[in-house]
Amino acid sequence: MIKNIASYVTLSLTICFLLYVSFSSNETIDLSKYSTKGLELNYTVSLDDDLDDNLLASNNANTSFSPYLGKSFVGFKEALAFKESGGNYFSVNTFGYLGKYQFGTETLKMIGINNPAKFLKSPVLQERAFIANAERNKWILRRDIKNFVGKRINGTIVTESGILAAAHLAGAGNVKKYLRSYGLDNFEDGFGTTVQYYIKRFSGYDTSFVKPNRKAKAI
Repeated sequence: MIKNIASYVTLSLTICFLLYVSFSSNETIDLSKYSTKGLELNYTVSLDDDLDDNLLASNNANTSFSPYLGKSFVGFKEALAFKESGGNYFSVNTFGYLGKYQFGTETLKMIGINNPAKFLKSPVLQERAFIANAERNKWILRRDIKNFVGKRINGTIVTESGILAAAHLAGAGNVKKYLRSYGLDNFEDGFGTTVQYYIKRFSGYDTSFVKPNRKAKAI
């Protein structure tokens, strides 16, 4: 009986002590010391609700990657657009090439676009044009992709994305010449950019989203 009473007393004293410590350490925090005054809080986040999940390909951990977008197809087209125009949909260069991806009027005609002015004003149409042109080039270069991907030309390992980027720059025919001559026939554009440079610069991206299509059209 005495043991039970002692146990109750000990338990009561322990509870009282814990309550005292809890209440005595409950200090009021002065929130005036913490302020966002003077800080520039300007965050913008793009809405990706309309993005096709197929565009967001997984990153390849064994290759270098562009910030944020990695080696996905979106990363590929945005990196190419930045090189072409700085990503500006309304850009027209000194040679008359149009838009974010710098299309020539003849290439636009091949993918069903006959109104360059309308094309320049429509970001949606420009994105469709990029896909259609890539699909068409992939069909034209399908055998070369099969035969040359993984081989080294002029010190650079050939990849499918590098081939498609070079075809965007120089046309599929000039890429064929470069590959089949093992780098001896190296086309360059009016600014001195070569097929070889694009094959190297845009290597290793995931372009599996692009399906070969001989009749690909943007409209």
